[in-house]
Amino acid sequence: MEVLARRLVPDEMWEVARALMPGRRPRRQGGGRAAADARTVMTAVVYVITSGCAWQNLPPAFGVTVPTAHRWFTRWTEANLWQNLCESTAHDPALAEWTRAIRDAAACRVYD
Repeated sequence: MEVLARRLVPDEMWEVARALMPGRRPRRQGGGRAAADARTVMTAVVYVITSGCAWQNLPPAFGVTVPTAHRWFTRWTEANLWQNLCESTAHDPALAEWTRAIRDAAACRVYD
């Protein structure tokens, strides 16, 4: 899984994406689960949107629940993360091509 994760979200792309992500929303005190790791969630989201996999078929091996992945996808989409990531990696041809593919795939999944 680690190899796939690094292919879906390379270190260079992750550094850019992390800086562009909106801050975490405040959580109610008491109970609940620990917040999910943003890179783990991004890997799962990128897998779903680029593979054509249905959200409900997200493999458990990604370590993220379907509601969590979809919630973060929606939040990142509303924050224009995919377009901002694309613009921020335009200087690197290899990253630019992949981030354009992610942006375009995300645009197709907005209403899923």
